[in-house]
Amino acid sequence: MSLGRRLPVLELTAEERRELSGFAASRSLPHALVARAQLVLWAAEGVPNMEIAERLNWSKPTVGKWRQRFVEHRLQGLYDELRPGRPRSVCDKQVAVLLRRTLKQKPPGATHWSVRLAAEANGLSKSTVHRVFQLFSLQPHRSKSFKLSTDPFFIEKVGDVVGLYLNPPDHAVVLSVDEKSQTGVPGKRSLLAGVEIQALNRTQPVLPMGLGYVEGVTHDYVRHGTTTLFAALDIATGTVLTECKPRHRHQEFLGFIERIDKAVPAALDVHLIVGNYSTHKHAKVRLWLAERPRFHVHYTPTYSSWLNQVERWFGLIPQQAIRRGSFKSVKDLIAKINRFTENYNQRCRPFAWTATADSIFQKPSRPCNRISGTLH
Repeated sequence: MSLGRRLPVLELTAEERRELSGFAASRSLPHALVARAQLVLWAAEGVPNMEIAERLNWSKPTVGKWRQRFVEHRLQGLYDELRPGRPRSVCDKQVAVLLRRTLKQKPPGATHWSVRLAAEANGLSKSTVHRVFQLFSLQPHRSKSFKLSTDPFFIEKVGDVVGLYLNPPDHAVVLSVDEKSQTGVPGKRSLLAGVEIQALNRTQPVLPMGLGYVEGVTHDYVRHGTTTLFAALDIATGTVLTECKPRHRHQEFLGFIERIDKAVPAALDVHLIVGNYSTHKHAKVRLWLAERPRFHVHYTPTYSSWLNQVERWFGLIPQQAIRRGSFKSVKDLIAKINRFTENYNQRCRPFAWTATADSIFQKPSRPCNRISGTLH
């Protein structure tokens, strides 16, 4: 003879069983909701409340509570009820005014809003403004740079270069060529590129890293001259051919592509991806290329050095070999670059290019939409 209160009959529709099974198997939903879904499924199979309580490590009254909640409210009853709390001290109108002022106006004497300035201008607390900014992903303290290419043949050039990356020709080597004359601390970057790098010597010895403190370097330095680094990245293998020269005129560029001509087997064509720097279009360079039909030149659009994969490789040199170094002479700097290149080529891998031309063409519409809300 059974004792105790008779449990309510729990029957599930096919739709409810499918929803509950999804909840019970989920790894992203809150654990409490997953456990309640398991409870209902077990109860529908006839498992007694005592056994369900043991499986979930809950009390028997808790199991009975959520079982009854499901009988009365079905799936909606498995969610937590809203907790009572302090009434809102900031109304929707105040939030709207804060957002409108932040987006449409500038603070007096400043270029952008901060949390404190916005709080003072709107009569709100700093924590309230901070929560609103976080909720609406508003970041007035940040800015993002962009540059739209003005090249009239942008579409054709992008399609040409991206086609070489995604579908390189047979019996050919694809390299990229670019050159920049801008100096940096301690270097600038580009793809088969000319980069002027400074030989900087710290005014005091470098303090070595230790347990609990990082490496220390002085902020000032002595310049010992510059060198121009030319590098050719093979997009198929990832290997890099480099050469340091004292200047970056068309004579040095011509000498470097002559070295490429000797390094690439004669049976292979050579596709060079170059930028719009005047060195690459010099009459003597054009004549040299015209006399060698196996060389094919592909120009990147203006303001589009990001198409050069070697830009990423040149980013590794300052990070791993130059920025934290100290060089007493240009010769010392060149030796460091050569050692880095030699070690890199022993473990190199090609960079994986995945962007299609169509996906690149869609990107200019993003800043245009932000400015005017329409496509250009």
